[in-house]
Amino acid sequence: MVPGPTPAAFATAVSAYSWCSGLSRLFAATYIDRFDRRRLLLCVYALFALSNLACALANSFALLLAARAFAGITGGVLGSVIMAIVGDVIPVQRRGATTGTIMTAFSLAAIAGVPAGVMLGARFNWAAPFFLLVVLSLLVWMAGSRLVPSLAEHLNRRQPRPAEVLPDLGAVLSNPRHLNAFALTFMMMIAHMLVIPFISPMLVANHGVAPQQLSWLYMAGGAATFFTARQVGKLADRFGSQRVFRIATLLSFLPVLFITHLPDLPFYGMVMFFPCFMVLMSGRMVPMQALLTTVPEPARRGAFLSANSALQALGTGCGAWIGGLMLGNSPGGRIVGYGTVGWVAVAVAMVGVFWVSRVRGARREPPPAQVLRSDVVGES
Repeated sequence: MVPGPTPAAFATAVSAYSWCSGLSRLFAATYIDRFDRRRLLLCVYALFALSNLACALANSFALLLAARAFAGITGGVLGSVIMAIVGDVIPVQRRGATTGTIMTAFSLAAIAGVPAGVMLGARFNWAAPFFLLVVLSLLVWMAGSRLVPSLAEHLNRRQPRPAEVLPDLGAVLSNPRHLNAFALTFMMMIAHMLVIPFISPMLVANHGVAPQQLSWLYMAGGAATFFTARQVGKLADRFGSQRVFRIATLLSFLPVLFITHLPDLPFYGMVMFFPCFMVLMSGRMVPMQALLTTVPEPARRGAFLSANSALQALGTGCGAWIGGLMLGNSPGGRIVGYGTVGWVAVAVAMVGVFWVSRVRGARREPPPAQVLRSDVVGES
């Protein structure tokens, strides 16, 4: 049985997932466009379920760390495949709403996943949430095998030979239009992760919030974003992804500065504020993701999105690392420096507000020839 990890060990496990996810997404850019999207999705999802089973069965921290790294490898590829499917089957005019629908998964995770994980861990042991993930992964795999059709139209285009793979990846990474998109992704993930990882420890250390109460905050925030993510996507479709991204990012500065300079509030006040924070933080990611699906040409969409996902993971790790370096502990155990972190996060995001005008899509695409059964993604 794995003993309770120290904070440093916990951070190592989180970093292992993030960095391995980023590396796997970058490597996926060399092969993701060579396979039927459906087959690749189901294969990688099965490996993801196995990685969670390995986490649950780990009897030492070293084995748990290795299993988490494997989960990062498979999870990174999954994200790239899913966004490539969105780009293949959803018209540009509806990708904002579709991206919002997909991102409601994060809301559901906050509503149900965090409380379920806390309760299962307290009621049984640390491995119980991983067993639940295995069961849920199998259910999703079975649903995907029934609902997702073969998606192989991109295979009709010429695929690079093995000897051309690395030069082809170099072309993806050096394309000026792609580089502008990569830069936006990287800076926005840094701005995001400068703040978010330290909310829970700050609330516990500085405001006396009991760890078990944190679930209520994430439930409230997740419930709000569940209803707003798709609406933000529709606004991006109607008014343009760049415009909605700018507005949502500017509005997010207020809750970011508020939570990083949080005054003493009763717990119910925090529960009322957290939905506002999560809605606006999610609101700037939905139009950005929708915009990014328009940047590459169809034949290179999978490779581009894999590389972009790698930059997301890299930005996630860098943002959390930089934020941690800026924080300290007072003699009384309080976390200090969080206000400065908030201002830095706002400054980085402000650069993104100006930079987004440099992110431009490829030429207009024709309507996709294939759609999911019953248009599940577009109309759900």
